[in-house]
Amino acid sequence: MILLDRVTKTYSKAMGPALNRISIHVEPKEFVIVVGQSGAGKTTLLRLLTREERPTSGKIIIGGIDYDKLKDKDIPMLRRKIGVVFQDFKLLPNKNVFENVAFALELVGASRKEIKNTVPKVLDIVNLKGKEKNMPQELSGGERQRVAIARAIVRQPKILIADEPTGNLDPKHAWDVIRVLEKINRYGTTVLLTTHNVEIVNKLKRRVVSLKSGRVISDRANSNYRI
Repeated sequence: MILLDRVTKTYSKAMGPALNRISIHVEPKEFVIVVGQSGAGKTTLLRLLTREERPTSGKIIIGGIDYDKLKDKDIPMLRRKIGVVFQDFKLLPNKNVFENVAFALELVGASRKEIKNTVPKVLDIVNLKGKEKNMPQELSGGERQRVAIARAIVRQPKILIADEPTGNLDPKHAWDVIRVLEKINRYGTTVLLTTHNVEIVNKLKRRVVSLKSGRVISDRANSNYRI
Protein backbone atom coordinates (compact mmCIF):
# COMPACT_ATOMS: atom_id res chain seq x y z
CA MET A 1 0.00 0.00 0.00
CA ILE A 2 2.75 2.49 1.00
CA LEU A 3 6.38 1.77 0.18
CA LEU A 4 9.31 4.11 0.67
CA ASP A 5 12.66 2.61 -0.27
CA ARG A 6 15.79 4.53 0.82
CA VAL A 7 14.09 7.88 0.29
CA THR A 8 16.12 11.04 0.73
CA LYS A 9 14.84 14.61 0.48
CA THR A 10 17.28 17.52 0.51
CA TYR A 11 16.05 21.10 0.19
CA SER A 12 19.53 22.62 0.28
CA LYS A 13 23.03 21.25 0.75
CA ALA A 14 23.70 23.73 3.54
CA MET A 15 20.78 22.40 5.62
CA GLY A 16 21.46 18.71 5.06
CA PRO A 17 18.72 16.17 4.26
CA ALA A 18 15.22 16.64 5.69
CA LEU A 19 14.83 12.88 5.19
CA ASN A 20 17.86 10.60 4.98
CA ARG A 21 17.47 7.20 3.26
CA ILE A 22 14.27 6.23 5.05
CA SER A 23 12.52 2.95 4.27
CA ILE A 24 8.95 2.32 5.44
CA HIS A 25 6.42 -0.30 4.31
CA VAL A 26 2.76 0.07 5.34
CA GLU A 27 0.35 -2.77 4.57
CA PRO A 28 -3.21 -2.19 3.35
CA LYS A 29 -5.62 -1.50 6.25
CA GLU A 30 -2.82 -0.79 8.74
CA PHE A 31 -3.02 2.00 11.31
CA VAL A 32 0.44 3.54 11.74
CA ILE A 33 1.49 6.42 13.99
CA VAL A 34 4.43 8.61 12.96
CA VAL A 35 6.13 10.50 15.78
CA GLY A 36 9.09 12.82 16.15
CA GLN A 37 10.01 16.27 17.38
CA SER A 38 9.55 19.34 15.19
CA GLY A 39 12.11 19.16 12.41
CA ALA A 40 12.29 15.35 12.51
CA GLY A 41 10.93 15.07 8.96
CA LYS A 42 7.25 14.24 9.51
CA THR A 43 5.91 17.10 7.36
CA THR A 44 8.37 16.35 4.57
CA LEU A 45 7.31 12.70 4.64
CA LEU A 46 3.64 13.61 4.26
CA ARG A 47 4.38 16.10 1.47
CA LEU A 48 6.23 13.38 -0.41
CA LEU A 49 3.31 10.96 -0.02
CA THR A 50 0.84 13.50 -1.46
CA ARG A 51 3.33 14.44 -4.20
CA GLU A 52 3.60 18.05 -3.07
CA GLU A 53 7.34 17.36 -3.02
CA ARG A 54 9.53 14.99 -5.00
CA PRO A 55 12.28 12.92 -3.38
CA THR A 56 15.90 13.75 -4.11
CA SER A 57 16.55 10.02 -4.35
CA GLY A 58 14.88 6.71 -3.54
CA LYS A 59 11.61 5.11 -4.58
CA ILE A 60 8.00 5.75 -3.50
CA ILE A 61 5.11 3.47 -4.47
CA ILE A 62 1.58 4.17 -3.19
CA GLY A 63 -1.32 1.85 -3.97
CA GLY A 64 0.58 0.36 -6.87
CA ILE A 65 1.49 3.75 -8.34
CA ASP A 66 5.23 4.20 -8.90
CA TYR A 67 5.94 7.89 -8.27
CA ASP A 68 8.92 7.76 -10.67
CA LYS A 69 6.46 7.11 -13.50
CA LEU A 70 3.72 9.47 -12.29
CA LYS A 71 2.91 12.20 -14.79
CA ASP A 72 1.84 15.65 -13.56
CA LYS A 73 -1.58 15.21 -15.19
CA ASP A 74 -2.17 12.08 -13.07
CA ILE A 75 -1.45 13.73 -9.71
CA PRO A 76 -5.15 14.69 -9.11
CA MET A 77 -6.07 11.03 -9.64
CA LEU A 78 -3.44 10.02 -7.10
CA ARG A 79 -4.76 12.50 -4.56
CA ARG A 80 -8.23 11.01 -4.83
CA LYS A 81 -6.74 7.86 -3.37
CA ILE A 82 -5.28 9.79 -0.43
CA GLY A 83 -7.43 11.72 2.03
CA VAL A 84 -5.66 14.32 4.16
CA VAL A 85 -6.77 15.91 7.44
CA PHE A 86 -4.86 18.84 8.94
CA GLN A 87 -4.59 20.34 12.41
CA ASP A 88 -6.43 23.53 11.41
CA PHE A 89 -9.59 22.01 9.81
CA LYS A 90 -9.54 24.19 6.62
CA LEU A 91 -13.35 24.28 6.42
CA LEU A 92 -15.15 26.74 4.15
CA PRO A 93 -16.74 29.25 6.58
CA ASN A 94 -19.61 30.21 4.25
CA LYS A 95 -20.78 26.62 3.75
CA ASN A 96 -22.65 24.41 6.20
CA VAL A 97 -21.53 20.93 7.25
CA PHE A 98 -23.30 19.14 4.37
CA GLU A 99 -21.97 21.64 1.81
CA ASN A 100 -18.39 21.42 3.12
CA VAL A 101 -18.36 17.66 2.67
CA ALA A 102 -20.26 17.79 -0.63
CA PHE A 103 -17.72 20.24 -2.02
CA ALA A 104 -15.09 17.48 -2.24
CA LEU A 105 -17.46 15.48 -4.46
CA GLU A 106 -18.42 18.50 -6.55
CA LEU A 107 -14.75 19.03 -7.38
CA VAL A 108 -14.59 15.63 -9.08
CA GLY A 109 -17.90 16.05 -10.93
CA ALA A 110 -20.14 13.84 -8.80
CA SER A 111 -23.84 13.99 -9.63
CA ARG A 112 -26.40 15.57 -7.31
CA LYS A 113 -27.86 12.13 -6.69
CA GLU A 114 -24.48 10.70 -5.68
CA ILE A 115 -23.83 13.65 -3.38
CA LYS A 116 -27.29 13.36 -1.80
CA ASN A 117 -26.76 9.64 -1.15
CA THR A 118 -23.12 9.70 -0.07
CA VAL A 119 -22.74 12.71 2.22
CA PRO A 120 -25.28 11.58 4.89
CA LYS A 121 -23.60 8.16 5.10
CA VAL A 122 -20.20 9.73 5.66
CA LEU A 123 -21.55 12.17 8.26
CA ASP A 124 -23.02 9.18 10.09
CA ILE A 125 -19.60 7.48 10.12
CA VAL A 126 -18.03 10.53 11.82
CA ASN A 127 -20.94 10.85 14.27
CA LEU A 128 -22.34 14.11 12.91
CA LYS A 129 -25.82 12.99 11.96
CA GLY A 130 -28.23 15.88 12.59
CA LYS A 131 -25.52 18.53 12.16
CA GLU A 132 -25.88 18.81 8.36
CA LYS A 133 -27.16 22.40 8.38
CA ASN A 134 -24.83 23.76 11.05
CA MET A 135 -22.23 26.32 10.02
CA PRO A 136 -18.59 25.71 11.06
CA GLN A 137 -18.68 28.53 13.64
CA GLU A 138 -21.60 26.75 15.37
CA LEU A 139 -19.52 23.61 15.99
CA SER A 140 -16.99 22.63 18.63
CA GLY A 141 -13.37 22.12 17.58
CA GLY A 142 -13.83 18.36 17.67
CA GLU A 143 -16.93 18.54 15.50
CA ARG A 144 -15.14 20.75 12.98
CA GLN A 145 -12.30 18.26 12.79
CA ARG A 146 -14.79 15.46 12.19
CA VAL A 147 -16.30 17.48 9.33
CA ALA A 148 -12.78 17.75 7.91
CA ILE A 149 -12.39 13.98 8.24
CA ALA A 150 -15.74 13.42 6.51
CA ARG A 151 -14.61 15.65 3.65
CA ALA A 152 -11.33 13.71 3.41
CA ILE A 153 -13.01 10.29 3.20
CA VAL A 154 -16.12 11.13 1.15
CA ARG A 155 -14.34 10.10 -2.06
CA GLN A 156 -13.48 6.76 -0.42
CA PRO A 157 -9.69 7.07 -0.46
CA LYS A 158 -7.61 3.98 0.20
CA ILE A 159 -5.33 5.97 2.52
CA LEU A 160 -6.11 8.64 5.12
CA ILE A 161 -3.28 10.86 6.33
CA ALA A 162 -4.12 12.65 9.58
CA ASP A 163 -1.49 15.32 10.28
CA GLU A 164 -1.68 16.33 13.96
CA PRO A 165 -5.51 16.18 13.84
CA THR A 166 -5.88 16.60 17.62
CA GLY A 167 -3.28 19.34 18.05
CA ASN A 168 -5.84 22.11 18.67
CA LEU A 169 -8.33 20.05 20.68
CA ASP A 170 -9.00 19.39 24.35
CA PRO A 171 -8.63 15.75 25.52
CA LYS A 172 -12.32 14.82 25.15
CA HIS A 173 -12.62 16.12 21.59
CA ALA A 174 -9.21 14.69 20.74
CA TRP A 175 -10.40 11.20 21.67
CA ASP A 176 -13.64 11.72 19.71
CA VAL A 177 -11.48 12.30 16.64
CA ILE A 178 -9.19 9.34 17.35
CA ARG A 179 -12.19 7.01 17.76
CA VAL A 180 -13.48 8.15 14.36
CA LEU A 181 -10.08 7.42 12.80
CA GLU A 182 -10.16 3.94 14.33
CA LYS A 183 -13.66 3.36 12.94
CA ILE A 184 -12.54 4.43 9.46
CA ASN A 185 -9.58 2.06 9.76
CA ARG A 186 -11.93 -0.81 10.67
CA TYR A 187 -13.84 -0.12 7.44
CA GLY A 188 -10.63 -0.91 5.56
CA THR A 189 -8.88 2.44 5.07
CA THR A 190 -5.14 2.61 5.75
CA VAL A 191 -4.53 5.35 8.35
CA LEU A 192 -1.29 7.27 8.84
CA LEU A 193 -1.44 9.48 11.94
CA THR A 194 1.17 12.02 13.07
CA THR A 195 0.92 13.25 16.63
CA HIS A 196 2.89 14.75 19.52
CA ASN A 197 0.37 13.40 22.04
CA VAL A 198 2.11 10.76 24.14
CA GLU A 199 -1.13 9.62 25.78
CA ILE A 200 -2.74 8.92 22.40
CA VAL A 201 0.33 7.01 21.21
CA ASN A 202 0.46 4.86 24.34
CA LYS A 203 -3.26 4.13 24.58
CA LEU A 204 -3.74 3.23 20.92
CA LYS A 205 -1.17 0.42 21.05
CA ARG A 206 -0.50 0.65 17.32
CA ARG A 207 2.63 0.43 15.22
CA VAL A 208 4.82 3.49 15.79
CA VAL A 209 7.42 4.83 13.35
CA SER A 210 9.74 7.27 15.09
CA LEU A 211 11.69 9.89 13.13
CA LYS A 212 14.67 11.87 14.34
CA SER A 213 16.81 14.22 12.25
CA GLY A 214 15.34 12.79 9.06
CA ARG A 215 15.98 9.14 9.91
CA VAL A 216 13.78 6.28 11.10
CA ILE A 217 15.17 5.48 14.54
CA SER A 218 12.54 2.88 15.48
CA ASP A 219 9.61 1.06 13.89
CA ARG A 220 7.72 -1.20 16.24
CA ALA A 221 4.47 -2.25 17.79
CA ASN A 222 3.78 0.27 20.51
CA SER A 223 4.56 -0.16 24.18
CA ASN A 224 5.03 2.68 26.63
CA TYR A 225 6.58 5.45 24.62
CA ARG A 226 8.15 8.88 25.10
CA ILE A 227 8.23 11.48 22.35
